[in-house]
Amino acid sequence: MEQRRKAKRQWSKEDVRALRQHLNLTQAQLAEQLGTRQQTISEWENGMYRPRGTSATLLSIIAERSGLTYTAEEKQDESKR
Repeated sequence: MEQRRKAKRQWSKEDVRALRQHLNLTQAQLAEQLGTRQQTISEWENGMYRPRGTSATLLSIIAERSGLTYTAEEKQDESKR
C-alpha cells in the first residue's frame, strides 16, 4: 500500500517568529523545545537559514497543535488590500 506524505511546509523567517510569538516564548525557550540552540532560532528569524528536516517537521506539529494558521503569504495578501 502506498503511503501518502503530507506536503512539507516551507518556513519563512516571518512564520518562525509568528509561531514563537503566538506561543509567547523566547527564542531560548523555543530552542529548548526543539532541541536546538537559541542562535539557530535567531538565524531562522533573521533569514540566514530556514528550518529543514526534523526541525521543520516539529515546527509544523507545534503550529498545528497550537492552532496557528498564519503564513507569510497570507500576511502579504492582507497588506495589499
